[in-house]
Amino acid sequence: MRILIVEDETAAYENLVEILKEIEPETEIAGYTESISQTFRWLKNNTMPDLILMDIHLSDGSAFSIFDKLSIETPVIFTTAYDEYAIEAFRVNSIDYLLKPIKTNDLKRALEKFRKLTRQDILKYLTQLSQLAPGKVHRDKILIPVRDKLQPVGIHEVSCFYTTDKNTRVFLKSGKWYPYPGTLDQIESTLNSEEFIRANKQFIVARNSVSNLTIWFDSRLLVTLDVETPERIYVSKNRAAAFKAWIVRNT
Repeated sequence: MRILIVEDETAAYENLVEILKEIEPETEIAGYTESISQTFRWLKNNTMPDLILMDIHLSDGSAFSIFDKLSIETPVIFTTAYDEYAIEAFRVNSIDYLLKPIKTNDLKRALEKFRKLTRQDILKYLTQLSQLAPGKVHRDKILIPVRDKLQPVGIHEVSCFYTTDKNTRVFLKSGKWYPYPGTLDQIESTLNSEEFIRANKQFIVARNSVSNLTIWFDSRLLVTLDVETPERIYVSKNRAAAFKAWIVRNT
């Protein structure tokens, strides 16, 4: 069985490979990609694998957008650290999802489920994958709760979204910040990935708010915005290349 692994965290990828070797020693890792752009190119230029193990949250956005760009003719097992994503994927009849950190028994169960699929099951499943793709229309305003009112704010006025202890805030270019409803995962799905990116688990940043990038000692990026933030914004070594490519991308 040939498997494509789509995963932007090296440790998670190595864990998957180790488990596969243990439970499926004959498995061939057909490819390994770390971003939406890499995955898109790989799928266009290579023979389709038998199965894809795909992390939903990648360095350059939601993996769901891949299904909007390309017709995938291979079953997918999703991996995620965020349970709400897993539920969304499962609702559209995904084969299975694996919640990180991935355990041997969970992957074994998912592969057994994959093998039981009939051709008719696979065709039905593939027709529903497109439902995972985010809409192409993105919001141009957000509504910020202020006392007993909702204040409309243009999305171009937003510098970043920040979360800590399950509380989310939106920081505006004016320097003001406000509590904001929803998780970063929910917010990210409504934003234009050309203009906003998930820098790490705590920040979504606006492209036009990035004023400086510093290469840190361990190859991480330190991101400086046009407003003061509650803590420093670091982009991991694994995501640094994709982040830099996003900054200079032509629109």
